[in-house]
Amino acid sequence: QVQLVESGGGLVQAGGSLRLSCTASGGTFSTYSMGWFRQTPGKEREFVAAITWSGGGTDYADSVKGRFTISRSNAKNTVYLQMNSLKPEDTAVYYCAARFGRVVVPARRTDEYDYWGQGTQVTVSS
Repeated sequence: QVQLVESGGGLVQAGGSLRLSCTASGGTFSTYSMGWFRQTPGKEREFVAAITWSGGGTDYADSVKGRFTISRSNAKNTVYLQMNSLKPEDTAVYYCAARFGRVVVPARRTDEYDYWGQGTQVTVSS
């Protein structure tokens, strides 16, 4: 059983930056590909970014491409999401997720992931 704990959320002004972290325990982190998703009230959880087990492959939603960067440290069992040039529409609860298996293509669908964190709130004020 893998446990995921997100941190780094908060309130920031538009144009600002935040870095989210997600630390895993209970499994072999390097055997998991990782993803970040976000959700606002009344909407489905949506894909933000994903990274393969080695960090060699990444994928981004069009809405965040060029502003967000996903990375990982297998030595620290942690995946990061660096968010720059934040916009009010980035406001959401952000979740990290783990998908077992050393796949070479990052996954975008929520049903492809096996474990989820509890989420961290990001609020961007205008």
